[in-house]
Amino acid sequence: MKNNKGLMMILIALVMVVLIGVVGIVLWLNFSKGDAAPKEPSIDEVVEQTVEFEEITTNLNARQFIRISLTIETDSKKAAEELEKRKFQVNSKVIKELSEMSPEDFEGKAGKQAFEETIKAQINPLMQEGEVTQVYIVSYIIQ
Repeated sequence: MKNNKGLMMILIALVMVVLIGVVGIVLWLNFSKGDAAPKEPSIDEVVEQTVEFEEITTNLNARQFIRISLTIETDSKKAAEELEKRKFQVNSKVIKELSEMSPEDFEGKAGKQAFEETIKAQINPLMQEGEVTQVYIVSYIIQ
């Protein structure tokens, strides 16, 4: 009888040590995954994921016109390929947005950033293969 109790205690202790070890390994693996920061794409990857748009000239709502060029960055090469095919849709959205704007809307850094964010928000619902991550104004002139 005494031998069975001793054997049972050793078995329980062994099972507990194994369980503690397994829990420790699982926790270590989960926490070590979070330490790795997401890798920033190289410039070659960024270029591969961007689409340059031809210069657009259109009227603003204040009897002036704007000439603007955009480059749009996506989250993948496939998304860039899709965006290339959707250029006509993007151009339409840009022209419609510009027709509601005045020269004052482009004043300062905040005005340009607001325009970029608006265009990004209008393009992303069109995308099926990824999303737009950044819209860049690469040149503009208001006359």
